[in-house]
Amino acid sequence: MRLASARLVLLATVLVTMTACTQLVPGKPLAGEAVTKGTVDPGFIRGTDGGPIDQLAATAITDIDKFWEEAFPDAFDKPWQQLEGGIYSVDTADPSAKPPPCTEKASDVEGNAFYCPSADAIAWDRAALLPVLKDRFGDAAVVIVLAHEMGHAVQNRMGITPEAERRNPERFPTILTEAMADCFAGTFIKWVNDGKSEHLDIGSDTLDAALGALITFRDPVGTSQTDRSAHGNAFDRVSAFQDGYQQGAEFCGAMSVENRVFTQQAFTSAADRDRGGNLPFDEMLENITPDLNLYYKTIVTQSGRTWTDPKATPTQQEPDCSGDQGPVAYCPADKSVEFEVEKDLPELHAEIGDYATGLLLASRYGLAAMAVVGADVKGEGAATSALCLAGSYTREVFTRQEGFGLSPGDLDEAVQVLLAYDYAARDATGSAALEPGFKRVEVFRGGVLEGIKACGLA
Repeated sequence: MRLASARLVLLATVLVTMTACTQLVPGKPLAGEAVTKGTVDPGFIRGTDGGPIDQLAATAITDIDKFWEEAFPDAFDKPWQQLEGGIYSVDTADPSAKPPPCTEKASDVEGNAFYCPSADAIAWDRAALLPVLKDRFGDAAVVIVLAHEMGHAVQNRMGITPEAERRNPERFPTILTEAMADCFAGTFIKWVNDGKSEHLDIGSDTLDAALGALITFRDPVGTSQTDRSAHGNAFDRVSAFQDGYQQGAEFCGAMSVENRVFTQQAFTSAADRDRGGNLPFDEMLENITPDLNLYYKTIVTQSGRTWTDPKATPTQQEPDCSGDQGPVAYCPADKSVEFEVEKDLPELHAEIGDYATGLLLASRYGLAAMAVVGADVKGEGAATSALCLAGSYTREVFTRQEGFGLSPGDLDEAVQVLLAYDYAARDATGSAALEPGFKRVEVFRGGVLEGIKACGLA
């Protein structure tokens, strides 16, 4: 979070573009599982060692190609063309390994997967990328990365070529083409999730873990939308993936700078940059509590009701005033909000960032607002509304021109905590929670992008 004045921009207006790739940056892993129903011989992959990593990659590429054979003609009214330049697996730990297209030496691929448009080929590092993905996030993360790279091949067949990007960089900025590739990956994963894939089986729990990889692939915090190599923050990348999952390939292909909302932003002050966009725990609590009261007072007043600030009570242990709501709880009996300040909440704050704290508080204050207007605060519907209201509050803070507002990275912190924990999506008794994390992010995103109208608050 930030305290200084700043102007924040939602819609991307980006000027430059360059060839896309996938590269790991530090992030918190989520456990993942195997997703294959059978393996495919990786013999068609150039440079393969025939091992388990390339077997998984071959299985993914085979079904991704099958998907586009079906989906591409329906979405773009022309037949799908298989990659002309082939598929390359590169052992970057081997100094004698042959370089794939678009590179001069094998080490250029280290930690990367990419689509080479000039050769119409896909390559990956089987030594330092795919095994890391598999170990940290499970097989589905490898599948999503390869589906993303094939998404760039889809763009090429649509006519979004490097030449087109150079001729009209304002129309095809890198952050947009990366979002489209994430969107196409989401469309493929939905096809798998619907049981149409011959060799892959990706369920909701596995998908949550794989989405952790998209968080890992986000741009470094503070990267500007106008950066030549901007790929998007975690919120934007997961949003694009979810849009593809829900809307399909035709929707992805129609994405443009005119209709696509991006939230990525640069730091607006040296002080915010120096602290990584995070306020200390005590300072965060001191500033966000009155801000939440002001926001929900405005919402409740618009419905003709009267808002009374809930008593904000710090506790040394996890609140138990009304079931297990996690480290922050709304207490219906005395209409208060309790938050644990000894262990779990400060640890989440330190591990993920200050908006992990902010999101949990915003959802519990959302329950308080629901109680004031007479809405039910029990059950999955109540948990959903509370989380959506937290998204609506986030939208207001994000678009604020001055004062207490979001810093670069805050939306990514929200995505991280929503994928890893269900605290912000529990009802006022702690007995009902919104599952899985994919759904939690979807509901939160609705509040961020659409505001209070998405939340159904009377």
